[in-house]
Amino acid sequence: MIDFFYSIDVAVFFFINHTIANPLFDLLLPFITDLNKNKAVTAIIVLWVLFVLWKGGKTGRITVAILLITVIVSDQLNSSVLKGLFGRIRPCRVLQGVRMLVDCGGGLSFPSSHAVNNFAAAAVISHFYRRQKLYWFSFASLVALSRTYVGVHYPSDIVAGALIGIGIGMGMTALWEMINNKLEKRHLSMKVNNL
Repeated sequence: MIDFFYSIDVAVFFFINHTIANPLFDLLLPFITDLNKNKAVTAIIVLWVLFVLWKGGKTGRITVAILLITVIVSDQLNSSVLKGLFGRIRPCRVLQGVRMLVDCGGGLSFPSSHAVNNFAAAAVISHFYRRQKLYWFSFASLVALSRTYVGVHYPSDIVAGALIGIGIGMGMTALWEMINNKLEKRHLSMKVNNL
């Protein structure tokens, strides 16, 4: 049964890595997959964070704080625990004929850290800024797809990463809501007692 699912994973991998390959994607998707290495993109992210902190009021400050905590948790959980637990080798190290558009990397494959972190971030931001949900999840999906297109992750790596990331993001926002509700009840109780 595992061999059957693996054969589907490989077939979808080669469909994305070979069949839909074209010059535009060959230019665009390696750039998207390596956004974290691009100084201009880092500057844009820093500017976005500063803007949200400055103009977003209390919601903006809470979003940024929870977002930072979430990405740290998701990255460490995935890189330090899950990848070692599954120990899956990247397709670029196992399969013949992979189109490599970036360096294969030395890390493990399952689940994709890019997918985990981007979907966790999308879940957190979408919780506080619901109108931006489509934008953030589309961006996370494009980054995740790029990982298979450039040859470094199986499709199941990115699907699992997306589900784990969404779970972590939703868990962190649910934890925040629970803490915030308790703080508000305590604050209200103190106000009533002081009357």
